[in-house]
Amino acid sequence: MDNFEEYLRQGEPNKAEKAKVWKTAIGLQQVDGLKPSDYLIATAKQNIEGDITIDEVKQRIDTYYIQHPTHTNEDRTEEADKVSARIAEILSEQTFTFSPAEYIAIHRRLFQEIYKFAGKIRDYNITKQEWVLNGETVLYGSAGSLKATLEYDFEQEKKFSFKGLSQQEVIEHIAHFISCLWQIHIFGEGNTRTTAIFLIKYLLTFGFKVNNDLFAEHSWYLRNALVRANYKNHAKNIHATNEFLLLFLENLLLGENHILKNREMHVKFVEPVNDPVKAKNDPVNDSVKSKILQHLKQNPKANYKELADKTRYSTATIKRHIQELKKMGIIERIGSDKTGYWKIAEQ
Repeated sequence: MDNFEEYLRQGEPNKAEKAKVWKTAIGLQQVDGLKPSDYLIATAKQNIEGDITIDEVKQRIDTYYIQHPTHTNEDRTEEADKVSARIAEILSEQTFTFSPAEYIAIHRRLFQEIYKFAGKIRDYNITKQEWVLNGETVLYGSAGSLKATLEYDFEQEKKFSFKGLSQQEVIEHIAHFISCLWQIHIFGEGNTRTTAIFLIKYLLTFGFKVNNDLFAEHSWYLRNALVRANYKNHAKNIHATNEFLLLFLENLLLGENHILKNREMHVKFVEPVNDPVKAKNDPVNDSVKSKILQHLKQNPKANYKELADKTRYSTATIKRHIQELKKMGIIERIGSDKTGYWKIAEQ
């Protein structure tokens, strides 16, 4: 990503905007462990400089791989290069329609001539071993109901009224919608990149200023967050949670500075208690806890929703930090969830 920082520092609006788009396009390849070639980077720079158009970028990449064909199925550099160029093109366009057709069209545009099933709904069931789930898989949509499920989710989202909601509530709803959309997994491959592009375009319709650096630098975190939002195993006391997705979206849209660590999403991750190193290096977490404690001193009976409204963090974030404060022995719940109150330990 350092290849494009010079354009962001220069401050020329047109070049900086193109550089952001290319950073996002290239960064999103990380969700499948792909890395674009140096040739793609050099060609992207020519586009940023204004020497060639995005169409010429795509033509040069196509020509390059005709002359330099990949020899193994394991080498997916060609896919990374072509999909990066196509993402850059889509993100540069001032067009969008909120519909299943648009979602499918994005997949077709990204993966045409790369996957035989580009833009086609899969007709077989799938499983995928996930590192963050210690080798387990999310239960994806059933092949026989994918189209109907996709159309239903879009229909319900169109009916939903955002009137009167705070920004935080809007983000929490979008997190729920996008995690459900991803879980359907209507394509054989390329679901996360397609969903990410659709999400960026959708967020722009709300007037949000999207910090695309998050997609460029934390696309692997985004995928793992979507996995955790759709996996549950009650036998192992693992519950589906949007909390990690919300951390990503709060950084993306509200300018928060949550530290995003993939290891903390792993189902076997155990957070250290009273870890002085973590406390020293995690000022955001300290800030959240301080705000929670401040409001609990004023109102010991405050519930999660009230604390979220006061601190402007998501309810999921509040719940997570409340649990951490309990483990650290800083707060204690006295009485029932409905009528009780929070007692803060004397320091």
